[in-house]
Amino acid sequence: MPEAIVGAHLGRERPLEEAAGLGADCVQIFLTDPQSWAKPPAREDADELRASGMPLYVHAPYLVNVCSPRSNVRYGSRKILQQTCDGAAEAGAAAVIVHGGHAEDGIDQGIGRWARSLEMLKTDVPVFIENTAGGDNAVARRFDALARLWEAITAAETDVKLGFCFDTCHAHAAGEELDGAVERVLAVVGRIDLLHANDSRDPPGTGADRHANLGDGQMSPEALRAMIGAAGPPVVIETPGDADAMRADIAFVRDALARG
Repeated sequence: MPEAIVGAHLGRERPLEEAAGLGADCVQIFLTDPQSWAKPPAREDADELRASGMPLYVHAPYLVNVCSPRSNVRYGSRKILQQTCDGAAEAGAAAVIVHGGHAEDGIDQGIGRWARSLEMLKTDVPVFIENTAGGDNAVARRFDALARLWEAITAAETDVKLGFCFDTCHAHAAGEELDGAVERVLAVVGRIDLLHANDSRDPPGTGADRHANLGDGQMSPEALRAMIGAAGPPVVIETPGDADAMRADIAFVRDALARG
């Protein structure tokens, strides 16, 4: 396995074939429609995925918000997160990535619900919480809120292995200063287990989660390279475009890692 693991978020149908075509070292997929509450279906290629040796990351549906004060959203989120973790385990996934979410009644209340959700979750697959781009009372948008969340969930009575996924576009959208951002995050979470390397279509601080190809968006290419180099691998790109565009983004990441 290459030391500098770099890959891409790809379609659900033939991820290993697509990854090979890109020269990727790892792959990230959804197990189902990211805007659906449906249980992920069993994958016919689960054995192939497990045996491939290629690290597989599974992104939970966007709808998951375990810190919501609305019981139907919270219970539904806990259910689909559990089902996603179960499906990820069957495919031999390295981790499940899930957005931090938000609580309309306040960040502290949402943080408490996250801790309770982790105490209820049963999985051997690590769960990586990802910083979010926007949302009022988001529990992992601003780094000060992330620090409160991390303190609570690391104290939760759970056997779930926790990790952190840092998204460069989300930090930009949240309005965080990108210079030294990785170092500030590391001071909170201790380590970055996965980096989502994405440029942004929008100016900083807008809360807009719209990704652009690396070096083609509103983020400074130098800032992107610095964050990639500081965070290190593994890295997954979640950028738009065809295979050539993704190959160019993977090359951008590998160059930044080599410099960093």
